[in-house]
Amino acid sequence: MLQKISLLVLIFFSISFCQIDTTKGNVIFIHPDGTGLADWNALRILKVGPDGELNWDKMKSIGLYQGHIRNRVTASSNAGATIHAYGVKADVDDFGKIDNEVPVSRSGKRLSIMKEAMQQGIYTGLINSGSIEEPGTAVFVSSNSKRANYNEIAKDVIQSGVDLIFCGGEDFLLPEGTKGRHSQNGRRTDGLNLVDWAESNGYKIVYTKEELFNTSSDEKKILGIFAARSTFNDRTEEELKEKGLPNFNPAAPTVAEMTKFALEFLSRKGQFFLVVEEEGTDNFGNRNNANGKLEALSNADEAIGFALKFIEQNPNTLLVTASDSEAGGLEVVGYEIDNLTENNPLPERDANGSPIDGREGTGTLPFISAPDKNGNRFPLGISWSCYGDVTGGVVARAHGLHSEKMNGKIDNTDIYRFLYLGLFGKWLE
Repeated sequence: MLQKISLLVLIFFSISFCQIDTTKGNVIFIHPDGTGLADWNALRILKVGPDGELNWDKMKSIGLYQGHIRNRVTASSNAGATIHAYGVKADVDDFGKIDNEVPVSRSGKRLSIMKEAMQQGIYTGLINSGSIEEPGTAVFVSSNSKRANYNEIAKDVIQSGVDLIFCGGEDFLLPEGTKGRHSQNGRRTDGLNLVDWAESNGYKIVYTKEELFNTSSDEKKILGIFAARSTFNDRTEEELKEKGLPNFNPAAPTVAEMTKFALEFLSRKGQFFLVVEEEGTDNFGNRNNANGKLEALSNADEAIGFALKFIEQNPNTLLVTASDSEAGGLEVVGYEIDNLTENNPLPERDANGSPIDGREGTGTLPFISAPDKNGNRFPLGISWSCYGDVTGGVVARAHGLHSEKMNGKIDNTDIYRFLYLGLFGKWLE
């Protein structure tokens, strides 16, 4: 009898332990910077039609994101990133510091969530289509008094110990007078060659899409340096046309291609935490380049698609996506088929003065939607409210492990709570 009781107790504790253990898992945070609901609606209409479904649409849960910060109703990129990385409110100029010191995070530790994960032996990755010092990823491992201290921030990221780092920004990794694969002249004044440092500390270095595709997922650590600054050319449509430049550098992998590799790479090692930022959605939006912003958003949606496929095979994974503000205040303007054909350009401005973009910039031929369920295609334009960042329609989404927790109105500090729950199995009150 005693043996049976002991056996039952052992089974109970074994089952309980397994249940606790399954509440922890992998976490993927995809941050299409500067995007809101109107951006996703525009992409859906153009890419799959008004009745179609993006990868973003397939995510299970929705959170109506409240993005105010401590001293303003609209976040800056660095303040928003600080809030996501620490789970506490920050000021507009904060970059991983609040009141000039590394803050105590929502978990009670003076650590970002990524640094706490690293202390727990969780594998980590940072991906940015922009430069290495961009706050949406850099703040997770760097704290600085000024966002403009690019060299210091780049050093923090490279020497953080993160297992996978994909980004641009070779300028800030090389000393002055040093030419790189993309950089014509390094910008570091301390004489430090961070590429050499990374290689000597076990990182496999890759510079192009082709090199990445030919790299084994079994490398110990990997650093992808894909541009001197950003992998995109964040100028207006008119400037890009004049200079003969594409929106994105075709030799660099897209954020989706980087994400696909990262998921294969990190999942081979164990539990992981991956933070991905598409920066082009923000920079093109701030330039009022509709063509560039929508291409960047399509890349981000493709990255979400790879994450969703990964979760199908690895259900112990949480995917969270959110921005912190909206760049340019994009809105869709629709026109009747009879009144505006594909051969007639859009008006340059709306009656209230807001510029209207077509496919090649202001006052050009309209975008044409993908077919709706009845096969109809519609002309449309993109109207802009500003050049800066605004607050109004940011929507967070979640899918996979614990995604049911995202429901209704959420604060920007709650992003940290979702990430923490996925990584550590604890819902912070």
